[in-house]
Amino acid sequence: MSLEHFMQNAISEWMRVKGPESHIVFSSRVRIARNLTAYPFPMLSTSSQAEAVVREVEEAWKKERDSHPLLKDAELIRMRDLTDLEKRVLVEKHLISPMLAEESRHGAVLLSKDESVSIMINEEDHIRIQCLFPGLQLERAWEMANRIDDWFEKHLSYAFDDQCGYLTSCPTNVGTGIRASVMVHLPALAMTQQLDRLLPAITQVGLAVRGIYGEGSEALGQLYQVSNQVTLGQSEDEILDKLQGVVRQMIQHEELARQRLLETSSIQLEDRVHRSYGVLAHSRIIDSKEAMQRLSDVRLGVDTGLIRGVSANVMNELMVMTQPGFLQQYAGMRLDAEQRDVRRSKLIRERLSMEKDQDES
Repeated sequence: MSLEHFMQNAISEWMRVKGPESHIVFSSRVRIARNLTAYPFPMLSTSSQAEAVVREVEEAWKKERDSHPLLKDAELIRMRDLTDLEKRVLVEKHLISPMLAEESRHGAVLLSKDESVSIMINEEDHIRIQCLFPGLQLERAWEMANRIDDWFEKHLSYAFDDQCGYLTSCPTNVGTGIRASVMVHLPALAMTQQLDRLLPAITQVGLAVRGIYGEGSEALGQLYQVSNQVTLGQSEDEILDKLQGVVRQMIQHEELARQRLLETSSIQLEDRVHRSYGVLAHSRIIDSKEAMQRLSDVRLGVDTGLIRGVSANVMNELMVMTQPGFLQQYAGMRLDAEQRDVRRSKLIRERLSMEKDQDES
Protein backbone atom coordinates (compact mmCIF):
# COMPACT_ATOMS: atom_id res chain seq x y z
CA MET A 1 0.00 0.00 0.00
CA SER A 2 1.25 3.51 -0.81
CA LEU A 3 0.32 7.16 -0.38
CA GLU A 4 -1.42 6.99 -3.77
CA HIS A 5 -4.02 4.65 -2.26
CA PHE A 6 -5.19 7.45 0.07
CA MET A 7 -5.18 10.05 -2.72
CA GLN A 8 -7.08 8.20 -5.44
CA ASN A 9 -10.60 8.08 -4.05
CA ALA A 10 -12.61 11.02 -2.77
CA ILE A 11 -14.54 9.03 -0.19
CA SER A 12 -13.03 6.48 2.15
CA GLU A 13 -14.10 2.85 2.10
CA TRP A 14 -15.89 3.23 5.43
CA MET A 15 -18.05 6.02 3.94
CA ARG A 16 -19.48 3.68 1.29
CA VAL A 17 -21.37 1.76 3.97
CA LYS A 18 -24.75 3.08 5.08
CA GLY A 19 -24.89 3.70 8.83
CA PRO A 20 -27.76 4.32 11.28
CA GLU A 21 -29.59 7.64 10.74
CA SER A 22 -27.44 8.26 7.64
CA HIS A 23 -30.14 10.46 6.09
CA ILE A 24 -29.04 13.14 8.57
CA VAL A 25 -25.86 11.90 10.29
CA PHE A 26 -22.89 11.63 7.95
CA SER A 27 -20.37 10.26 10.43
CA SER A 28 -19.43 9.63 14.05
CA ARG A 29 -15.91 10.20 15.28
CA VAL A 30 -14.08 9.53 18.52
CA ARG A 31 -10.62 11.01 19.05
CA ILE A 32 -8.40 10.21 22.04
CA ALA A 33 -5.49 12.44 23.07
CA ARG A 34 -2.46 10.90 24.76
CA ASN A 35 1.08 12.02 25.63
CA LEU A 36 4.22 10.10 26.54
CA THR A 37 5.84 10.65 29.91
CA ALA A 38 9.42 10.70 28.58
CA TYR A 39 9.02 13.74 26.31
CA PRO A 40 7.80 17.34 26.50
CA PHE A 41 4.48 18.10 24.81
CA PRO A 42 4.88 18.63 21.02
CA MET A 43 4.85 22.45 21.24
CA LEU A 44 7.98 22.28 23.44
CA SER A 45 9.70 19.27 21.85
CA THR A 46 13.02 19.49 20.04
CA SER A 47 13.39 17.91 16.62
CA SER A 48 15.17 14.88 18.08
CA GLN A 49 12.50 14.41 20.76
CA ALA A 50 9.69 14.63 18.19
CA GLU A 51 11.46 12.06 16.00
CA ALA A 52 11.85 9.79 19.03
CA VAL A 53 8.08 9.96 19.65
CA VAL A 54 7.39 8.87 16.06
CA ARG A 55 9.81 5.95 16.43
CA GLU A 56 8.25 4.81 19.71
CA VAL A 57 4.72 4.90 18.30
CA GLU A 58 5.87 3.08 15.18
CA GLU A 59 7.55 0.36 17.22
CA ALA A 60 4.45 -0.06 19.40
CA TRP A 61 2.30 -0.35 16.26
CA LYS A 62 4.56 -3.01 14.76
CA LYS A 63 4.31 -5.08 17.95
CA GLU A 64 0.48 -5.02 17.84
CA ARG A 65 -0.40 -4.81 14.16
CA ASP A 66 -0.83 -8.56 13.67
CA SER A 67 -3.56 -8.61 16.33
CA HIS A 68 -6.05 -6.69 14.18
CA PRO A 69 -6.41 -6.31 10.38
CA LEU A 70 -6.96 -2.55 10.66
CA LEU A 71 -3.51 -2.13 12.21
CA LYS A 72 -1.89 -4.82 10.08
CA ASP A 73 -2.79 -3.04 6.85
CA ALA A 74 -2.03 0.46 8.13
CA GLU A 75 0.51 2.82 6.58
CA LEU A 76 2.79 5.27 8.41
CA ILE A 77 3.05 8.55 6.50
CA ARG A 78 5.36 11.37 7.58
CA MET A 79 4.27 14.94 6.98
CA ARG A 80 7.73 15.88 5.69
CA ASP A 81 7.27 13.42 2.81
CA LEU A 82 4.06 15.08 1.62
CA THR A 83 3.52 18.08 -0.61
CA ASP A 84 1.27 20.87 0.63
CA LEU A 85 -1.36 19.66 -1.83
CA GLU A 86 -1.23 16.07 -0.54
CA LYS A 87 -1.63 17.30 3.02
CA ARG A 88 -4.62 19.38 1.98
CA VAL A 89 -6.28 16.33 0.41
CA LEU A 90 -5.85 14.39 3.67
CA VAL A 91 -7.43 17.31 5.57
CA GLU A 92 -10.35 17.42 3.13
CA LYS A 93 -10.90 13.70 3.70
CA HIS A 94 -10.80 14.31 7.50
CA LEU A 95 -7.82 11.96 7.84
CA ILE A 96 -5.57 14.56 9.44
CA SER A 97 -6.27 17.87 11.16
CA PRO A 98 -5.39 21.27 9.68
CA MET A 99 -2.99 21.71 12.59
CA LEU A 100 -1.01 18.58 11.72
CA ALA A 101 -0.89 19.66 8.08
CA GLU A 102 0.18 23.24 8.72
CA GLU A 103 2.14 23.40 11.96
CA SER A 104 3.71 20.05 12.80
CA ARG A 105 7.43 20.02 12.07
CA HIS A 106 7.88 16.31 12.63
CA GLY A 107 4.36 14.97 12.43
CA ALA A 108 3.14 11.69 11.03
CA VAL A 109 -0.08 9.77 10.62
CA LEU A 110 -0.82 6.07 10.80
CA LEU A 111 -3.76 5.28 8.48
CA SER A 112 -5.74 2.09 8.17
CA LYS A 113 -6.42 0.89 4.64
CA ASP A 114 -10.16 1.67 4.84
CA GLU A 115 -9.30 5.06 6.45
CA SER A 116 -11.60 4.47 9.42
CA VAL A 117 -8.60 4.68 11.78
CA SER A 118 -6.22 7.64 11.75
CA ILE A 119 -3.53 7.95 14.41
CA MET A 120 -1.89 11.38 14.31
CA ILE A 121 1.56 11.74 15.85
CA ASN A 122 3.04 15.04 17.11
CA GLU A 123 -0.06 17.13 16.47
CA GLU A 124 -1.18 19.12 19.54
CA ASP A 125 -0.48 15.97 21.57
CA HIS A 126 1.95 13.14 20.96
CA ILE A 127 -0.84 10.78 19.92
CA ARG A 128 -4.34 11.43 18.61
CA ILE A 129 -6.25 8.20 17.95
CA GLN A 130 -9.19 8.86 15.64
CA CYS A 131 -11.88 6.35 14.64
CA LEU A 132 -14.61 7.17 12.11
CA PHE A 133 -17.82 5.30 11.32
CA PRO A 134 -20.77 6.10 9.05
CA GLY A 135 -24.02 7.36 10.57
CA LEU A 136 -24.69 7.54 14.29
CA GLN A 137 -22.27 4.98 15.75
CA LEU A 138 -20.53 6.72 18.62
CA GLU A 139 -20.35 3.60 20.79
CA ARG A 140 -18.72 1.59 18.01
CA ALA A 141 -16.21 4.36 17.32
CA TRP A 142 -15.39 4.54 21.04
CA GLU A 143 -14.96 0.76 21.33
CA MET A 144 -12.48 0.76 18.45
CA ALA A 145 -10.55 3.80 19.71
CA ASN A 146 -10.42 2.37 23.24
CA ARG A 147 -9.12 -0.96 21.96
CA ILE A 148 -6.33 0.74 19.99
CA ASP A 149 -5.53 2.91 23.01
CA ASP A 150 -5.18 -0.23 25.15
CA TRP A 151 -2.88 -1.81 22.58
CA PHE A 152 -0.56 1.20 22.59
CA GLU A 153 -0.61 1.48 26.37
CA LYS A 154 0.93 -1.99 26.62
CA HIS A 155 4.12 -0.58 25.12
CA LEU A 156 4.01 3.17 25.81
CA SER A 157 4.08 5.07 29.11
CA TYR A 158 1.28 7.64 29.08
CA ALA A 159 1.34 10.92 31.01
CA PHE A 160 -1.32 10.37 33.70
CA ASP A 161 -2.25 11.98 37.01
CA ASP A 162 -4.35 10.20 39.64
CA GLN A 163 -6.48 13.30 40.24
CA CYS A 164 -6.57 14.92 36.79
CA GLY A 165 -6.48 11.85 34.56
CA TYR A 166 -4.65 11.88 31.21
CA LEU A 167 -2.51 14.99 30.73
CA THR A 168 -2.80 16.93 27.48
CA SER A 169 -1.42 20.07 25.86
CA CYS A 170 -4.78 21.83 26.03
CA PRO A 171 -6.42 21.96 29.49
CA THR A 172 -9.86 21.33 27.95
CA ASN A 173 -8.73 17.81 26.97
CA VAL A 174 -7.36 16.85 30.40
CA GLY A 175 -9.16 13.93 32.05
CA THR A 176 -10.47 11.29 29.69
CA GLY A 177 -8.76 12.94 26.71
CA ILE A 178 -11.75 11.98 24.59
CA ARG A 179 -13.35 14.17 21.93
CA ALA A 180 -16.46 12.66 20.39
CA SER A 181 -18.15 14.35 17.46
CA VAL A 182 -20.98 13.77 15.03
CA MET A 183 -21.28 15.33 11.56
CA VAL A 184 -24.90 16.25 10.88
CA HIS A 185 -26.67 17.62 7.80
CA LEU A 186 -29.36 20.14 8.80
CA PRO A 187 -30.71 21.76 5.62
CA ALA A 188 -34.39 21.81 6.62
CA LEU A 189 -33.65 23.49 9.96
CA ALA A 190 -31.62 26.08 8.07
CA MET A 191 -34.42 26.68 5.53
CA THR A 192 -36.99 27.11 8.28
CA GLN A 193 -34.63 29.42 10.21
CA GLN A 194 -34.67 27.26 13.34
CA LEU A 195 -30.89 26.88 13.59
CA ASP A 196 -30.49 30.32 15.16
CA ARG A 197 -32.40 29.03 18.20
CA LEU A 198 -31.16 25.45 18.21
CA LEU A 199 -27.40 25.91 17.97
CA PRO A 200 -27.04 28.31 20.94
CA ALA A 201 -29.14 25.93 23.04
CA ILE A 202 -26.72 23.11 22.24
CA THR A 203 -23.70 25.14 23.38
CA GLN A 204 -25.46 25.91 26.67
CA VAL A 205 -25.49 22.20 27.58
CA GLY A 206 -21.71 21.93 27.20
CA LEU A 207 -21.41 20.87 23.58
CA ALA A 208 -19.61 22.66 20.74
CA VAL A 209 -20.97 23.24 17.25
CA ARG A 210 -18.36 23.80 14.56
CA GLY A 211 -18.00 23.81 10.78
CA ILE A 212 -17.09 20.99 8.46
CA TYR A 213 -13.36 20.96 9.34
CA GLY A 214 -13.73 21.60 13.05
CA GLU A 215 -12.75 24.63 15.10
CA GLY A 216 -12.69 27.89 13.19
CA SER A 217 -14.14 26.43 9.99
CA GLU A 218 -17.32 27.34 8.14
CA ALA A 219 -20.46 25.18 8.10
CA LEU A 220 -20.45 24.60 4.34
CA GLY A 221 -23.48 22.88 2.86
CA GLN A 222 -25.30 22.98 6.21
CA LEU A 223 -22.89 20.40 7.63
CA TYR A 224 -22.08 20.81 11.33
CA GLN A 225 -19.78 19.02 13.76
CA VAL A 226 -21.31 18.61 17.21
CA SER A 227 -18.86 17.55 19.92
CA ASN A 228 -18.24 17.50 23.66
CA GLN A 229 -16.36 20.40 25.24
CA VAL A 230 -15.66 18.91 28.67
CA THR A 231 -13.35 15.94 29.26
CA LEU A 232 -12.56 16.41 32.96
CA GLY A 233 -14.97 15.21 35.65
CA GLN A 234 -17.03 13.03 33.33
CA SER A 235 -16.58 9.41 32.35
CA GLU A 236 -16.32 8.33 28.72
CA ASP A 237 -19.82 6.81 28.91
CA GLU A 238 -21.28 10.04 30.30
CA ILE A 239 -19.68 12.07 27.52
CA LEU A 240 -20.94 9.72 24.80
CA ASP A 241 -24.45 9.40 26.28
CA LYS A 242 -24.87 13.16 26.52
CA LEU A 243 -23.68 13.77 22.95
CA GLN A 244 -25.78 10.94 21.55
CA GLY A 245 -28.87 12.18 23.38
CA VAL A 246 -28.51 15.70 21.99
CA VAL A 247 -27.82 14.42 18.47
CA ARG A 248 -30.96 12.28 18.58
CA GLN A 249 -32.95 15.39 19.48
CA MET A 250 -31.35 17.22 16.55
CA ILE A 251 -32.33 14.35 14.26
CA GLN A 252 -35.94 14.60 15.45
CA HIS A 253 -36.00 18.37 14.88
CA GLU A 254 -34.54 18.00 11.39
CA GLU A 255 -37.00 15.22 10.50
CA LEU A 256 -39.93 17.35 11.67
CA ALA A 257 -38.65 20.33 9.69
CA ARG A 258 -38.36 18.19 6.57
CA GLN A 259 -41.86 16.84 7.07
CA ARG A 260 -43.29 20.35 7.51
CA LEU A 261 -41.56 21.52 4.34
CA LEU A 262 -43.03 18.57 2.42
CA GLU A 263 -46.49 19.27 3.81
CA THR A 264 -46.62 23.07 3.61
CA SER A 265 -44.06 24.06 0.97
CA SER A 266 -43.78 20.97 -1.20
CA ILE A 267 -43.65 22.70 -4.58
CA GLN A 268 -41.13 25.29 -3.31
CA LEU A 269 -38.92 22.57 -1.86
CA GLU A 270 -39.18 20.47 -5.01
CA ASP A 271 -38.31 23.50 -7.11
CA ARG A 272 -35.31 24.31 -4.94
CA VAL A 273 -33.74 20.85 -5.00
CA HIS A 274 -34.35 20.36 -8.74
CA ARG A 275 -33.12 23.87 -9.50
CA SER A 276 -29.90 23.07 -7.63
CA TYR A 277 -29.60 19.78 -9.50
CA GLY A 278 -30.01 21.69 -12.77
CA VAL A 279 -27.25 24.14 -11.83
CA LEU A 280 -24.90 21.29 -10.92
CA ALA A 281 -25.73 19.30 -14.04
CA HIS A 282 -25.32 22.18 -16.49
CA SER A 283 -23.18 24.99 -15.05
CA ARG A 284 -19.80 25.77 -16.62
CA ILE A 285 -18.25 27.52 -13.62
CA ILE A 286 -19.07 27.24 -9.91
CA ASP A 287 -17.19 28.17 -6.74
CA SER A 288 -16.78 25.82 -3.77
CA LYS A 289 -19.28 27.59 -1.52
CA GLU A 290 -22.10 27.51 -4.06
CA ALA A 291 -21.24 23.93 -5.02
CA MET A 292 -21.54 22.80 -1.40
CA GLN A 293 -24.89 24.56 -1.00
CA ARG A 294 -26.24 23.04 -4.22
CA LEU A 295 -24.97 19.59 -3.23
CA SER A 296 -26.66 20.04 0.14
CA ASP A 297 -29.96 20.83 -1.60
CA VAL A 298 -29.67 17.80 -3.88
CA ARG A 299 -28.74 15.54 -0.98
CA LEU A 300 -31.91 16.74 0.78
CA GLY A 301 -33.85 15.94 -2.40
CA VAL A 302 -32.37 12.45 -2.50
CA ASP A 303 -33.09 11.79 1.19
CA THR A 304 -36.70 12.99 0.92
CA GLY A 305 -37.39 11.09 -2.31
CA LEU A 306 -37.87 14.24 -4.39
CA ILE A 307 -34.88 13.33 -6.56
CA ARG A 308 -34.49 9.78 -7.82
CA GLY A 309 -31.70 8.07 -9.71
CA VAL A 310 -28.94 9.75 -7.68
CA SER A 311 -27.33 7.94 -4.76
CA ALA A 312 -26.39 9.58 -1.47
CA ASN A 313 -22.87 8.19 -1.92
CA VAL A 314 -22.40 10.27 -5.07
CA MET A 315 -23.32 13.38 -3.11
CA ASN A 316 -20.82 12.41 -0.38
CA GLU A 317 -18.19 11.83 -3.03
CA LEU A 318 -18.75 15.17 -4.72
CA MET A 319 -18.62 17.04 -1.42
CA VAL A 320 -14.98 15.91 -1.13
CA MET A 321 -14.01 15.87 -4.82
CA THR A 322 -15.03 19.50 -5.27
CA GLN A 323 -12.79 20.81 -2.50
CA PRO A 324 -9.73 22.81 -3.69
CA GLY A 325 -7.06 20.29 -2.70
CA PHE A 326 -8.72 17.24 -4.19
CA LEU A 327 -9.59 19.14 -7.38
CA GLN A 328 -5.93 20.00 -7.93
CA GLN A 329 -4.79 16.50 -7.02
CA TYR A 330 -7.31 15.10 -9.51
CA ALA A 331 -6.13 17.54 -12.20
CA GLY A 332 -2.48 16.75 -11.53
CA MET A 333 -1.53 20.44 -11.38
CA ARG A 334 -1.92 23.60 -9.36
CA LEU A 335 -4.95 25.64 -10.33
CA ASP A 336 -5.91 29.23 -9.62
CA ALA A 337 -9.37 30.06 -8.28
CA GLU A 338 -11.05 30.46 -11.68
CA GLN A 339 -9.46 27.28 -13.04
CA ARG A 340 -10.72 25.40 -9.98
CA ASP A 341 -14.22 26.77 -10.48
CA VAL A 342 -14.24 25.60 -14.11
CA ARG A 343 -12.82 22.17 -13.23
CA ARG A 344 -15.28 21.81 -10.37
CA SER A 345 -18.29 22.35 -12.60
CA LYS A 346 -16.89 19.97 -15.24
CA LEU A 347 -16.23 17.25 -12.67
CA ILE A 348 -19.74 17.57 -11.20
CA ARG A 349 -21.35 17.44 -14.65
CA GLU A 350 -19.40 14.33 -15.59
CA ARG A 351 -20.12 12.54 -12.32
CA LEU A 352 -23.86 13.27 -12.47
CA SER A 353 -23.93 12.19 -16.11
CA MET A 354 -22.27 8.88 -15.17
CA GLU A 355 -24.85 8.37 -12.43
CA LYS A 356 -27.70 9.08 -14.85
CA ASP A 357 -26.31 6.63 -17.42
CA GLN A 358 -25.95 3.90 -14.77
CA ASP A 359 -29.53 4.49 -13.58
CA GLU A 360 -30.92 4.23 -17.12
CA SER A 361 -28.95 1.12 -18.06
